[in-house]
Amino acid sequence: MSEKSGKKGGAKNATGKAPKKTNVRTLHTKVKTARGRKLSSTLWLERQLNDPYVQRAKAEGYASRAAYKLIEIDERYSLLAPGKRVIDLGAAPGGWCQVLVQKTGSTGEDIRVVGIDYLEMDHIPGATILQKDFLDDDAPDLLIEGLGGHKPDLVLSDMAAPTTGHKRTDHLRTMYLVEVALDFALGVLKPGGHFLSKTFQGGTEANLLNQLKKNFKSVHHVKPPASRAGSVELYLLAMGFRGNSDKVR
Repeated sequence: MSEKSGKKGGAKNATGKAPKKTNVRTLHTKVKTARGRKLSSTLWLERQLNDPYVQRAKAEGYASRAAYKLIEIDERYSLLAPGKRVIDLGAAPGGWCQVLVQKTGSTGEDIRVVGIDYLEMDHIPGATILQKDFLDDDAPDLLIEGLGGHKPDLVLSDMAAPTTGHKRTDHLRTMYLVEVALDFALGVLKPGGHFLSKTFQGGTEANLLNQLKKNFKSVHHVKPPASRAGSVELYLLAMGFRGNSDKVR
């Protein structure tokens, strides 16, 4: 969820310091299948050990390789800037929140980043994290409360339903999460704001696309370089929210 582009001031890592150049060219590590370990687990472990984004995340202090997905999307579309307010749905393990804090300048005295996930996360300085299911009835109000009652400039969703192995079922469950995230975004976004959500290749439903095109100036399907080549993961980006809402100030 590449580093920052070569803008004035230079790139910084998750600790706020300029990262050392990380050599991600490493020898391929082969993992033997241990007794009792499934082949799928062995292949996953081997992929992790040989993934340059995983190595880079560890070297630069990010909670996960997913941080680079958001960095790369922002480099292309310029979604983030100092002073912006952002809500991060499905925030665990925290890589996106770390990037958001850096990009917005969020601090403990001026919170501009609020994340939510039912999974426990480490504390991220400058962000408010709610350990809660976003589908709970009171979650939307708590998220806005975390931003001091202000409308966000950007709503992000990296939520994905646990996979069942049945492609059609998994697609429908994930699309439901996209729909509820969008419904939330339409109710709280500041005019001109943006919505970014994880989805999966397999076709975005026509009614969802129509809703996006009706409410935003442009809609894009994005697969950042940090998304694994063999993954069906895709991001749906809607920019320039047209509407307004009286739900929050």
